Amino acid sequence: MAKQQRQFAVLVVALLAFLGPAACGDSGASVAGCLSRWRKVPILGKLLCTRIRGSPPVLGSSGLSVGYYNRNDSYSYCPGAEEIVRKVVGEFIGNDTGMGAGLIRMFFHDCFVRGCDASVLLNAADAEMYGVPNLSLRGFEVIDAAKTRLEQECPKKVSCADIVAFAARDATYFLTGNKTFFNMPAGRYDGNVSFANETLPNLPGPFSDLKDLKDTFAAKGLTVSDMVTLSGAHSVGRGQCRFFIDRFADRSDAFAESLRAQCYGNDGYMVDQDYVTSDILDNQYYKNIDKYVLFASDAALNSTETIGLVTDYANSSYQGLWESKFAKAMVKMGYIGVKTKADGEIRTECSKVNY
Repeated sequence: MAKQQRQFAVLVVALLAFLGPAACGDSGASVAGCLSRWRKVPILGKLLCTRIRGSPPVLGSSGLSVGYYNRNDSYSYCPGAEEIVRKVVGEFIGNDTGMGAGLIRMFFHDCFVRGCDASVLLNAADAEMYGVPNLSLRGFEVIDAAKTRLEQECPKKVSCADIVAFAARDATYFLTGNKTFFNMPAGRYDGNVSFANETLPNLPGPFSDLKDLKDTFAAKGLTVSDMVTLSGAHSVGRGQCRFFIDRFADRSDAFAESLRAQCYGNDGYMVDQDYVTSDILDNQYYKNIDKYVLFASDAALNSTETIGLVTDYANSSYQGLWESKFAKAMVKMGYIGVKTKADGEIRTECSKVNY
């Protein structure tokens, strides 16, 4: 059944790539506004824009704290929990730097759909894992490996949601050459609900314009500055040709010709998102904004409203500015829709709920 779900979703990916912009910015967006983006295909638009469950997660303190698992109480005490996650992440990234990009992306995709509650890890036929934007997610085995070690060390103490957050923080550290480390508050509980059809409405897509991006991030309590800053994660990772190659159809420069050569006959081929420093999380992304980013959503940052911050991040005289802002934005994102003991649980296996 799961395999059939994936095959069906892959077909939808191709359809969406052909149609253009993704559906709605967020479950809090108006249905009318959403439908307007799908006016050329009203039947599909009605399906995507009306099957939106729940209210948008928002930022809140939710009892998160730095060093949460070092607190000496009987329920959450698990000293060394963060170090265990960091060790596992380091082992995987040491063999495959692309895994680090996957972990950062997983954190983003988890938090934007129902909040930072590890709902993206639930493996069921209609769960987020099988939503169109998540079919190319990587890093599930990293989270599972960390969870296994933590269950051996501290049974039923550390949430999968916190593991995802720690892993994204640690991936940032390793991919910046051990330069960018930050404290990630913890204390999240795991959610027990996950729907594949909530992914498209809540996650910005590769075809998003600036308004779509702003609306999507604003619905999660994040600013335009946060949006520009977090977009820098596209300094690492790879993108599928189907999501960008049409942008370069009429360009005659060497960069466009190289992309067309790589993508010819295979729209599922993966290309480095940053052609200069593809394995390093750095500010090169902002230097590429003008002509050398893949997605329309990245090129959208070359606008009067955002270009000032893009230029600051790209400027070598402000070395370290983006890294410090990125760390703060990652922490801020980690507060979206946090679950507590009242509405969550600590899963013993990240891929399924406890009951």
